[in-house]
Amino acid sequence: MFGINKSYIIFNYLKYISISITIFIGLIWFSQVLRILELQHSITTQLFDVINTTILVLPSFISPLMPFLLIIAGFFLNYKFMSSNEILILKQYLSIKNNLVITIFLTSGIILFYFLNNEYLSINLYHKYKVKELEIRNNLKLGVPSLKEFHIEEEVSIFFEKQKNNKFYNVKAIIYEGGQFINAKNAEIEIDKKNYNLIFNDGERIILNKDEKSQTVFDKFVYSIENKEIDILMMDKEHFNTMQLLNNDKKDFYYHGHNRIYQYFVVLVILLLSHKIFFFYVPKKSIFKYYLILFFNLLVLQIINSYLIFLLNNDNINLYYYYSINLFFLIFFFYTVFSFNENI
Repeated sequence: MFGINKSYIIFNYLKYISISITIFIGLIWFSQVLRILELQHSITTQLFDVINTTILVLPSFISPLMPFLLIIAGFFLNYKFMSSNEILILKQYLSIKNNLVITIFLTSGIILFYFLNNEYLSINLYHKYKVKELEIRNNLKLGVPSLKEFHIEEEVSIFFEKQKNNKFYNVKAIIYEGGQFINAKNAEIEIDKKNYNLIFNDGERIILNKDEKSQTVFDKFVYSIENKEIDILMMDKEHFNTMQLLNNDKKDFYYHGHNRIYQYFVVLVILLLSHKIFFFYVPKKSIFKYYLILFFNLLVLQIINSYLIFLLNNDNINLYYYYSINLFFLIFFFYTVFSFNENI
């Protein structure tokens, strides 16, 4: 009987965590799509590249939101079980030992998921996301092909029969500088440092101007467009795991590594409190009030932590005070919420 109850509770808890993550991360994902497109470019196949690319950044949003998502999931789990009186039935079959087994199992599993996402999955996918985002942003600055034409103002006009994987086929191009006409089998765009390179393959070039009249056949011809506004990849904090941050020479990166360590304690405390509420809370008033207090206390904790990080980066405090103040408030928060049921 215990095995069935354990599986039922775990399934529902993970279900509501998944729902919370899906809703909030989905909203963030939609905002990321709009941010990249900047609402000023026509909707073309580029949109699908943006959608696919922004999926890569989603795991990096899970970690900072995890404590809040756990509270929301815990609330819906409690609401479901209490509204159908299932919680009363379950408590008849679950001893304190059984409750502890479920708590340890769920806590260990979620902490493991949080660790793997924080240190491996989100790091690797975030780097791929930034590379693709820069590629898309730079391409959008360059222009968007439409109706089998591609025009770069005052530089080049490209006409093509089809486009696949960022490559144009059966290309005819006009390069305004020097009166150049290109007929090529295919062409592609490459971003190199501060230049956009138009690479034409297997074709011929005709030059018609007052200084030169010529025709040449080429295997490869590169025409470069200088653009100092090209975005370049900057390695920010989300590119590194905790150990890499702690070994980083940059002060703000180093302190962000300690912030990551503190967040593990926050997630652990939220998990323990959520399980205490579910298994040992005796409802005297609305469960919503309990979770609302939990949510806003967590928000205050994170605000205090952000301010302490600010003080660290400005050399107003050291790590001893950072951990002492944060852990004091975290322990006080844990004790207050843990004993809250006896006072309401």
